[in-house]
Amino acid sequence: MTIDAPLVNPRRTGGQILVDQLVAHGVKQLFCVPGESYLAVLDALHDACIAVTVCRQEGGATMMAEAQGKLTGQPGICFVTRGPGATNASAGVHIAQQDSTPLILFVGQVARGALGRDAFQELDYRAVFGTMAKWVVQIDDPARVPELVARAFRVATSGRPGPVVVALPEDMLTEVATVADALPCQVIETHPGAAQMAELAQRLQAARQPVALVGGSRWSAQAVREFAAFAQDWSLPVYCSFRRQMLFPANHACYGGDVGLGANPRLLARIRSADLLLLVGGRLSEVPAQGYELLAIPNPAQPLVHVHADAGELGKLYRPAQAIHATPQAFAAALQRLRPQAGVPWQAHARAAHAEYLAWSDPAAIRIPGMLQMGQVMQHLRATLPADTLLCNGAGNFATWVHRFWPFTSYASQLAPTSGSMGYGLPAGVGAKRLWPEREVLVFAGDGDFLMHGQEFATAVQYGLPIIVLLLDNAMYGTIRMHQEREYPGRISATQLKNPDFKAYAQAFGGHGERVERTEDFAPALARARASGLPSLLHCLIDPEAITPTGTLQGIRQAALAKG
Repeated sequence: MTIDAPLVNPRRTGGQILVDQLVAHGVKQLFCVPGESYLAVLDALHDACIAVTVCRQEGGATMMAEAQGKLTGQPGICFVTRGPGATNASAGVHIAQQDSTPLILFVGQVARGALGRDAFQELDYRAVFGTMAKWVVQIDDPARVPELVARAFRVATSGRPGPVVVALPEDMLTEVATVADALPCQVIETHPGAAQMAELAQRLQAARQPVALVGGSRWSAQAVREFAAFAQDWSLPVYCSFRRQMLFPANHACYGGDVGLGANPRLLARIRSADLLLLVGGRLSEVPAQGYELLAIPNPAQPLVHVHADAGELGKLYRPAQAIHATPQAFAAALQRLRPQAGVPWQAHARAAHAEYLAWSDPAAIRIPGMLQMGQVMQHLRATLPADTLLCNGAGNFATWVHRFWPFTSYASQLAPTSGSMGYGLPAGVGAKRLWPEREVLVFAGDGDFLMHGQEFATAVQYGLPIIVLLLDNAMYGTIRMHQEREYPGRISATQLKNPDFKAYAQAFGGHGERVERTEDFAPALARARASGLPSLLHCLIDPEAITPTGTLQGIRQAALAKG
């Protein structure tokens, strides 16, 4: 079988060549804040079969693109203008880097003849993004657009995925060239060897208290199903890494919970006492590694089998007993050929791990100060919303309600930044709903978190995206206040907030808004929001003392004072 080479197209502008490459690589959607630096691209998009979402701030636009990259495994695409547009977008680039998400950010640049003169809004993008992106390139010749855009797609998706930044001088985009389009990028799956899988089977058979930890990217719905089937066959307790709970179904008999902030102490004890740790897809970075104290560096006490798509991550922090260079998808497929030779001796170990998770994640027993009981709110959400509801959140103590009490049971149902970036939830929800309008999308946000990118509520209204935002308002930067009380008890500084009427805020944008002060008000407010057909915001008033599901500010302060 032969593959015909692409035909050389007639003379086109750099902007038209660029848009044609996006089409060739299968791009269906992109996000942008327009700028004069890439007008030629905007003109070419006018006639292209690509849905363009116009956003209100470059950080939000890049987060929307990152969210789609996280859900699909294909690069999210974002366009921003030069200078301030690029620096605004850097928050989304950093998320993509830490979260191992494929993303391509196209950035306008000054004309080539003005480079190096500190021209209007000029930046050296290699210097600005060099430590944040996998690759930064400036395209100075329109004839090289197909080559360099194809490379951008390959770099963004290969090994450990991540962000690529492509700078576009404005005069290059209007210059014409005759060049063939590139062939579509194909993502390469790295497969484990038969000998490696046989060694893994031997290690499992010899273990008495093995556990598995899944994380990272390059998974798929099929890979999640295959790994769940493998865990079932081997009665293997499975934990999810920080904000990667969609990688293993919470209702599976082998699920033991997530390794994140405020993790279940019993869960951590089981990992520490394991005699085999199978780490698939993740890097076990600072948060899941509990400040790098869960496993010793460089030599873990537990025999470690580390499976990762990027060879550079194997042995980078932890010296594994066995390193397997494979993508999670290829590894999960290979696991289907592994069967225990006899009954494994740790079934009680798996049952106990799952029972501990169920007890830890039950919201029924949770009581917090104030008239709005979030435990009961979570119970109602679990009973009311579809199991495949896509939950999005940014950063803050409020996110604990999602991570601890929502049972993620399907792949591509969670959008949350492992980088801890505030303001992520709303733009992620917009990106998700733009991608899958049939899915129900619920955004959890804090009051400080929401206003980092609250203007993107206007984007949801503009495109008729009926997402629902649960905004938990305790009138403070709660996480920082918690740490403040722990380290400097009673000395409140720079953490208090005076907030707007968020109900009126949502209504002013053309959405549905309600104020929820009592537990009994939540269910009917949620029902009205879901029935409205509009982007909705439920402004939930939380007692400031309810700083965590099980702790209060007063309790933290008193404990700190008692230590002296």
